[in-house]
Amino acid sequence: MSRKYKLAIPDLISNSYFPAAAAVELGFFKKEGLDVDLELIFPVDKCYAALRDGEVDFVGGSAHSALAAFPGWKGVKLLCAQAQGMYWFLVMRADLDPKRGDLDILKGKKIGAAPWVNMGLQRLLINAGYDLERDNIVLGPVPGAVIQPGVIVNFGLFAAKALEAGQIDGFWANGMGTEVAVTRGAGKVVLDIRRGDGPKGCFNYTMASVAANEKLINQEPEVAAAAVRAIVATQKALKADVSLATEAARRLFPETETSLIARLIERDLPYYDASISPEFVKGMNQFCREVGILEGEPAYEDVVATSVSKYWTA
Repeated sequence: MSRKYKLAIPDLISNSYFPAAAAVELGFFKKEGLDVDLELIFPVDKCYAALRDGEVDFVGGSAHSALAAFPGWKGVKLLCAQAQGMYWFLVMRADLDPKRGDLDILKGKKIGAAPWVNMGLQRLLINAGYDLERDNIVLGPVPGAVIQPGVIVNFGLFAAKALEAGQIDGFWANGMGTEVAVTRGAGKVVLDIRRGDGPKGCFNYTMASVAANEKLINQEPEVAAAAVRAIVATQKALKADVSLATEAARRLFPETETSLIARLIERDLPYYDASISPEFVKGMNQFCREVGILEGEPAYEDVVATSVSKYWTA
């Protein structure tokens, strides 16, 4: 394990992929003998393209988005979960007086969402009985949400700023952007999927996972196993002492977001479970078929690296 490895994530100043980032910053990869660098690549489909092209070794991103670069789950597998469940929030402008769970407020509105992330909200709305064209619901990019080389940013923070400026009516994004929008009084939460909002089954549309290509899994099985153990150790450490989140964030986040991260991670801790269940894979694959990015019904073993599953609870 002497070479250097790269772990790509599509969002940095965020709680979404924090277990992967913290595993680097708190030294848990090093404890497993892996020298891992964290790399920000936005949006998430470009993370998986980099994995396919051999530019990175791992992706810590939304599980379903692997299909952007690996059609039919050919050549990639999920190693473990960073946390369970679809983890994005629907936030609407506070001056619209939104109510929790009331999706009618989206009619005639412009909602910001990142590429591939938007699929979760789009399908959720269809399954809840809405038609985007009929109901004039526009899902699109957030103004200004462009990642510049060498600049550490977060999509959710762009979304919160755009919401505050009135450039969008709502956004579908991560917990950090949500927290900023809510604490500033600019937005209110309409959907929190992890905590029971949305139509049946949407919890399993996707999750924050760690993936690797099959070449690494087959040729360097000890590296794949070590990566899983590092994520599990990070999850356990954060559960034992959530203040470690602040320690890790100091090296990565601006001051304001660093002050918020422990609060967000504490809320996420009940979902810190590295396992990937057959129920989840079935639900995710159904979602992927519904949004047109998957054909057929790949088996659980086609999606998940079962060779490392024993480390999920180690």
